[in-house]
Amino acid sequence: MIIDWYPGHMKKARAQIVEVLPTIDLVLEVLDARLPASSANPLLEQLRGNKPCVKVLNKKDLADPTLTKSWVGFFEKQQNVKAIPLDAKDRRDVGLLPKLCRKLAPNRGNKGQKPLRIMVVGIPNVGKSTLINTLAGKKMARVGDRPAITTCPQQIDLRNGILLSDTPGLLWPVMDDQNGALRLAASGAIGDNAFDPTEISLATIDYLIEAYPALVLQGYKLSEMPETAMAALEEIGCRRGCLSKGGAVDLNRAAELFLRELRAGKLGRISLERPQRAPFASCNAQPDEANL
Repeated sequence: MIIDWYPGHMKKARAQIVEVLPTIDLVLEVLDARLPASSANPLLEQLRGNKPCVKVLNKKDLADPTLTKSWVGFFEKQQNVKAIPLDAKDRRDVGLLPKLCRKLAPNRGNKGQKPLRIMVVGIPNVGKSTLINTLAGKKMARVGDRPAITTCPQQIDLRNGILLSDTPGLLWPVMDDQNGALRLAASGAIGDNAFDPTEISLATIDYLIEAYPALVLQGYKLSEMPETAMAALEEIGCRRGCLSKGGAVDLNRAAELFLRELRAGKLGRISLERPQRAPFASCNAQPDEANL
């Protein structure tokens, strides 16, 4: 199965980012803390050049805290980059961002200085609009649990010396890294019509059996681990009542239910990839053996 999902507005978003970047002081890239490499846009690293960047590892409450800490250290080895894990709905978490941004652009945004102009970018469904609304203290951007909610740019004055430029969610047009695309599909960043939920679920379960066996056993009240991902999915379907008229497990229903529970964090705090020891070359680290 080849995953290829690139709504038409994303091509326009790229052009908008290229147009706006020269007027921007700092880039704030929102990532999914469960898959920081796969949810990063490799194109952005090329476009932003030497501009300072804050990597926001959103959905920290859903991610493995040990791996999130490793990712923060991984990103901060890059020049002009700071990383911060947070929950975009938590005002206390988000309240740390303005101070961090001012540290990277000390000549902007303070009293008597010109406004600090920040461009907020991120692929679909990483929580970019939620973060903007929390920063603004009111609803400024549309929020939803499906990808591609933001489809046009807007500028937001936070009235604290900071101007935000919001951009539509941006994905690259060709998903050369299909392992990364698989992780994006599992997380909900890619539209459900672009992949087979059964195939994505089987690959994800296979990873969880290896990386988080205790969470799988606990989450589905299993006495022992099934030998294969297919056997696990069938057991999940049976225990969750995803049965056809003949009593057989409806794999498609079971897969969709599994993905919903995974995305909602019902299985526990799970990360789908970890940073490698190799230098971060293109903002999209290659998966290692511990990745999905």
